[in-house]
Amino acid sequence: MPDIRTHRPKVKLVGTDGNAFALLAKCSQVLRKAGYSHEECERFRKEATEGDYNHLLRTCSRWCDVS
Repeated sequence: MPDIRTHRPKVKLVGTDGNAFALLAKCSQVLRKAGYSHEECERFRKEATEGDYNHLLRTCSRWCDVS
């Protein structure tokens, strides 16, 4: 699996609904707007949903610059 891009788009999750689906959607949207390909966004989604809520948060932080 190739490494994640060195540029991580900024996403503000503070104040966002803490629902896992809302967080996943917000990060996915930011990745798409930053020019990530469909395949990269699918890889993010797959990785983010293969564990528990804490895994989702770690994955969002790995792919995006979370604040």
